[in-house]
Amino acid sequence: MKAKYAAVYHALTQTYGEPEWRPHHPPVDELVCTILSQATSDVNRDKGFNALKKRYLDWESVMNAPEDEVVQTIYSSGLANQKGPRIQAALRFIYQERGVIDLDFLNEMPLDVAQAWLTQIKGIGPKTAAIILLFSFGRPCFPVDTHVHRITRRLGLIDHKVTADKAHNILQNIGKAETFYPMHINLIRHGRDICRARRPQCDSCTLQQLCDDYQTRQ
Repeated sequence: MKAKYAAVYHALTQTYGEPEWRPHHPPVDELVCTILSQATSDVNRDKGFNALKKRYLDWESVMNAPEDEVVQTIYSSGLANQKGPRIQAALRFIYQERGVIDLDFLNEMPLDVAQAWLTQIKGIGPKTAAIILLFSFGRPCFPVDTHVHRITRRLGLIDHKVTADKAHNILQNIGKAETFYPMHINLIRHGRDICRARRPQCDSCTLQQLCDDYQTRQ
């Protein structure tokens, strides 16, 4: 599996280049963005996030705002009735635990302890925890979204019965830490452009010879 992972990594790098890690949002911003991204497009996620930043001075103001006001503010992100209370509850949890809405302390924790702390928050699973730790801090986590989960199962890097939540640790154990960010980004791009959920474009896929599903069909 380690050899196959490395081969997939190099094939994707040759096709899409090697994205370099750069700090994304601050960790609390990343948490809110990830909640807003659920079941919507990147464009709608960004509309909801930018609306929050424009309307409220800081995250404490979002936490203390009337629930229906927050819901109305992020309406463009979709599922606002669920996401609004979830965001406020997450902010409230951080404030109650730390006395301030800040997650920078996570960077000083061992990785498994930081992951466990984040997943205490209701609605924050392994994917969101991995996104925050990888994107905000550059910690060696491997977020598994729908694209990554679908492609790695088709390739045979994980078993078809493995859930997305369990796939995080499997992929982290077979790949090198420095590959996690570029591999994650390239798999998402590959999933959007080529290895789609429906009608994957296998004939033009750079991973044909490495893909269990393709080889089985052949």
